[in-house]
Amino acid sequence: MGVSKFHWGEILIERKFVAQKIKEFQIEEYIRDSLKNVGHSQTKMVKTPLGERIVISASRPGLIVGRKGQNIKQLTKTLKKRFYLENPQVEISEVENPNLDAHIVAEKIVDALEKFGSGKFKAIGHKIMGEVMRAGALGIEIVVSGKVPSARAKSWRFFSGYLKKCGDIAGSIRKVNAQAKLKTGIIGIKVSIMPPDIKLPDDVRLVEAPEAKAEEPKEEIKTEPKEAPKRRRKKKDEAQRTEANE
Repeated sequence: MGVSKFHWGEILIERKFVAQKIKEFQIEEYIRDSLKNVGHSQTKMVKTPLGERIVISASRPGLIVGRKGQNIKQLTKTLKKRFYLENPQVEISEVENPNLDAHIVAEKIVDALEKFGSGKFKAIGHKIMGEVMRAGALGIEIVVSGKVPSARAKSWRFFSGYLKKCGDIAGSIRKVNAQAKLKTGIIGIKVSIMPPDIKLPDDVRLVEAPEAKAEEPKEEIKTEPKEAPKRRRKKKDEAQRTEANE
């Protein structure tokens, strides 16, 4: 049986969508590898009528731009030539709180391990963990795996605060995996951060209802009923008649 035109059109759309996502992943991977020590968080590519808009989020945007914009111009040319982009427009977005971004925290750990070696991995783990908790995170977990500090591979876990690992809330946890290349071998790093703006289902707060104040009874003012003007005139006429008869 042949494939109908309708199904063939769906297949083409799926292939185009998959190819687009693969290109986005390759661009993000290239930018992450080429930009070092800039606090790279994530890269997003959005298609516009004028071309492709690439937004790079980082904690040090000045290092990406460079002096007089030389670095960003060179990056734009490289992306256009390497990934066959028509009119790429690179934008830089600054991360407000780098200590709550799992990618930036993992990059800090990788840089520290590659600089000071695996002998000080405990001091590095506790220092980074303290910075993240002081930034307002609800919880953090750092797992360092590899030949640290001995010749045999081990896993060390640094944990602080409250961290959900199951349920719907676990999908909101910021997780990232990274690798540090040392002389003794490659060390794997896994960072999980629970942000402060997450809403937990078991976080219940009781709100006190305002006390209702009893209103004081108002004193009733008794007023004599007013006589009708016609009755007053009748009484006045009768009084004048009696005086005249007397």
